[in-house]
Amino acid sequence: MSATTAAVRAATAAPRGRRRPAGRIPTAVLLLGAAYCLLPVVWVVVAATKSGSELFSTFTFLPGSGLAENVAELSAYRDGVYWRWMANSALYAGVGALLSTAVSALSGYALALHRFRGREAIFNVLIAGVLMPPVILAIPQYLLLAKAGMADSYVSVLLPSILSPYGIYLARIYAAAAVPSDIVEAGRIDGAGEWRLFRSVALPMMLPGLVTVFLFQSVAIWNNFMLPYIMLGDDEKFPVTVGLFTLLQQGASAPALYTLVITGALLSVIPLIALFLVIQRFWSLDLLSGAVKS
Repeated sequence: MSATTAAVRAATAAPRGRRRPAGRIPTAVLLLGAAYCLLPVVWVVVAATKSGSELFSTFTFLPGSGLAENVAELSAYRDGVYWRWMANSALYAGVGALLSTAVSALSGYALALHRFRGREAIFNVLIAGVLMPPVILAIPQYLLLAKAGMADSYVSVLLPSILSPYGIYLARIYAAAAVPSDIVEAGRIDGAGEWRLFRSVALPMMLPGLVTVFLFQSVAIWNNFMLPYIMLGDDEKFPVTVGLFTLLQQGASAPALYTLVITGALLSVIPLIALFLVIQRFWSLDLLSGAVKS
């Protein structure tokens, strides 16, 4: 009996032993990918602690002791224009993402639950818009807004950010999966209007997907460089991406402010991290509640 038990254990242990190396390979690949993604972040954190002389004379990942001085110098630069750039980025990302999420919710709901002529054609055009790089549209958008007299204004950056083909695509897919058409039809039979159906029935069910759209749009608008760079001429309206770029383009008479740019880049990442952590909490709760409802 003991010999049989030992043989069975040996037979079952052999496959497990053979599976362990194969299981380590995906883990190693994921660790390498995480290291590859985190390495630039670590460099920015370390470089932000160095002075201008230490930045090019010390070991790359050897931290300095000048982070507080760099932050103070960045805050004092041109009477704190950096924080004006951060406020502009918050305005563009917050208002733009909120309006884009609202437009995506309405458009996705209409494309998913309404039957009308040309619906599939419109959806195919949106898919084509997802595949088109935004940089291709930057020059035509500038020409149109300049013709309308809205160039070099906050509206010139906000208006193109409102319509997001990818956000509408996500909202349409999620609305089709999360909002049962039977409930909508029952509401219509009971006499509810379309706006009330959307606000009271569809919107709560679509909320987890809309949180995702808001997060994607906030990050995309915050990191956007080309559109505000083309649209804006007044540096008081610059977002932080364009503002930091101007610190590297001081001209031949002034050196590039590398320490200020690196410190500003580090500080500009903090709001995105905070936004992701806050939204991730509500995102998880909404997904769980949606699973219970379904």
